[in-house]
Amino acid sequence: MRKLVYGAAASFVLATSAMAASGDNTLNIAWKSELTTLDRFNSASPEINIVQHLVFDGLIYRDPDTFEYKPALATEWEFTDDKTLELVLRRGVTFQNGEPFNADDVVATIKYITDPDNPIVTGNNTSWIDSAAKIGDYKVRINLKEPFPAAVEYLAGPIPMYPNEYLASVGKEGFSTKPIGTGPYRVTDSEPGRSITFEKNDAYWDGSPKGKPSIGKIVQRTIPDSNTQVAELLSGGIDWMWRVPEDQASKLGDVGNVTVQANETMRVGFILFDSSGRAGGSPFQKVAVRRAISHAIDRESMSKKLVGGGSRSVHTLCFPLQFGCTDEGAVKYEYSPDKAKKLLAEAGYPKGFEFDIYAFSNRPYTEAVVNYLRAVGVQANLRFLQFPALFKKLQAGEIQAAHMNWGSYGISDVSALTSRFFKGGKTDYAQDKDVQTWIEKADASVNGDERKQLYKKALDRIADQAYALPMFSYVNYLAFSSDLKLPPQADEFPHLYRAAWK
Repeated sequence: MRKLVYGAAASFVLATSAMAASGDNTLNIAWKSELTTLDRFNSASPEINIVQHLVFDGLIYRDPDTFEYKPALATEWEFTDDKTLELVLRRGVTFQNGEPFNADDVVATIKYITDPDNPIVTGNNTSWIDSAAKIGDYKVRINLKEPFPAAVEYLAGPIPMYPNEYLASVGKEGFSTKPIGTGPYRVTDSEPGRSITFEKNDAYWDGSPKGKPSIGKIVQRTIPDSNTQVAELLSGGIDWMWRVPEDQASKLGDVGNVTVQANETMRVGFILFDSSGRAGGSPFQKVAVRRAISHAIDRESMSKKLVGGGSRSVHTLCFPLQFGCTDEGAVKYEYSPDKAKKLLAEAGYPKGFEFDIYAFSNRPYTEAVVNYLRAVGVQANLRFLQFPALFKKLQAGEIQAAHMNWGSYGISDVSALTSRFFKGGKTDYAQDKDVQTWIEKADASVNGDERKQLYKKALDRIADQAYALPMFSYVNYLAFSSDLKLPPQADEFPHLYRAAWK
């Protein structure tokens, strides 16, 4: 491994390489995870969101600065009734292969993601859709299974439009390596799991809220090790890296010609308790135990010292900017080891107890939780798994406690987080019928005020009963050449189409 060099020498190397990169108008980037498919609907990897922003457009655009909805491939939209959304489509847009965009593409995309014979990985994001119908070359109707007012938010998020003719000709497998969209960049080369080359779409449509792309080429490489990425950044091998560990970000912030950007994200951490006993009898079936655990952990300190960069502790299971999220009037569990010990004694565990806590990312965060619990006499054994393995066990009802985090796929609506874990599905470990009813009604109501009131009732109950302990928001650190201009954003996923050289 290359030695990491900080200071003037590294600054000079980086400055020289950055000028070379900007001179040929190529942005070299790296991320850790292997992205094995470029089909947005068949990957749950966070990196696919970067690809989506570059290659595809959606019907609606959510401004990453203001969260305002703006016309994209649809110029108008309205609910004609609780279960019907009609959209007028933009004329004059072409896909990157020259195929014109029209209603046939929308209908084909919706069919692709709702066909039961063609299951997609991200089905939770599209499960509210029943079908789509063409009612004119540039007008479509999307039929919902049930009333779902968050439909506009989802259409502005993880549902890009695909070209019907090209998709039919290459199929899912062909599309996974050679995708075609209407976006500001097109994929010109890809080696699954290793690298992707994006080139500017010179024919990108006028009037896009994304704006015209500036940088001519973006070359992505998969580099799993953070230290190697840092070495590449300092030597000029790459110009941009994502999800930089906090300790490395703080060091890079002292290096000349490196910009470190800390963006709070919509990702929220929480500890989920098996309060209903799905995994068998356990202390977590007692509310006093769940409250004790909640008092035993110093979330504020973890947020400031471990996460940093604008992270904040949260008290209800949602991200503060999501529609329907509030902690007003909700029970807030301050850090108090004395209260934790007292509650444990009242619950019949004066000497504590032992259990397994599962986690899949940010191991130091869970290790801190383990240490806090040890201080009040509770022995938590950390079981660290890859996310697919943990989630499979979670859905099977085999976990007594899990340290989770959820980014809501960038969806700014409580339904994307709270509803996923407390609506009676496979990941609902509370099985509270009242909470389920309130959430079901809130998810379906087209009355905004009613939705907020119902979500508040559910969030208050979850907090009062300590079915889950909300922890804090996560921060995404970026590090890149100071010759690069990249506006920060409030959601989790970088919008590299906004990048430009200074």
